[in-house]
Amino acid sequence: MTPRIELLRFITRKLAAALPLIFGVTLISFTLTVHFGPDPAYAMLGKNPTAADVAALQRELGQDQPFWQRYASYLHRLATLDLGHTESSGEKVRDLLGRTLPVSIRLLAPGFVLGTGLALLLAMFAAWHRGGRLDRLITGISVIGMSLSFVIIIIALQAVFGVWLGWFPVRGWEVHGPASYLAHVTIPTLAFVLASIGYNTRFFRAMLVNAMSTDHVRTARAYGASPTHIMRYHVLRGCLLPITTRIVYSVPALAISGSLLLESHFSIPGIGRVTYQAILSGDQPVLIAVVGLSAVAFALTVTVADLLCRLADPRIRLA
Repeated sequence: MTPRIELLRFITRKLAAALPLIFGVTLISFTLTVHFGPDPAYAMLGKNPTAADVAALQRELGQDQPFWQRYASYLHRLATLDLGHTESSGEKVRDLLGRTLPVSIRLLAPGFVLGTGLALLLAMFAAWHRGGRLDRLITGISVIGMSLSFVIIIIALQAVFGVWLGWFPVRGWEVHGPASYLAHVTIPTLAFVLASIGYNTRFFRAMLVNAMSTDHVRTARAYGASPTHIMRYHVLRGCLLPITTRIVYSVPALAISGSLLLESHFSIPGIGRVTYQAILSGDQPVLIAVVGLSAVAFALTVTVADLLCRLADPRIRLA
């Protein structure tokens, strides 16, 4: 069997294993949001509708169909991206998500990259100077970062850099070029870095310290190898799997919780703010589309994480 065919079989097997997760999440979200949620017929007809008008609209919307038939129809619409129209503006949900998702990516990508890179760098310094002053300083900063609430960090940065100093805007998303993009993304990026650096640094440090305690690393240090060489070719390779898994698995949390809080506080028209507004207004098409697509994205993330681990470690390839 060629390596390419073996890789395709591995990906197919992982995607098949992710199907129960997708079905479970979409079934729960459909049941809570649609089956037990408010009937849209009453909201569309207004006050004091007659029973005949409600029954006619329910037949038109397919609300009178059996539960499993409605759920199968929902899965078909989700697979074909026929997500319906929003109840608030009548816009297609597909167009709404296509318009807001790029904004969320442009907002969150700098903080994710900078936060992960800075946390890994600090963890490397702390692990190399384990037990020293630098290690205690970095560990203390990590504990403080883990203790602070994301909301408190956002409000504090808005107050300092937006209100008191007036350096950056704290509301809206008027991006017309690189300068305006940097102005609008600076405070959200700094907030995300401060909120995530504590957890990531503690995790990366623990993995690096564990890798530095192995025999081949101690041998390399005894022979006088440089710290850069040891970290790059011995320590980082030894803990590549947990670090890769941590980074990849943090993407769904970034897309959901990070965008929801940042976009709500900064009034940025991304997918997080759209989801928050849909929760407040009870916009069912938007909610079930976001939940369903999030389940698919998480399943794909798990597959990507397994694939990267398989490529990084030959022992997984042979298992």
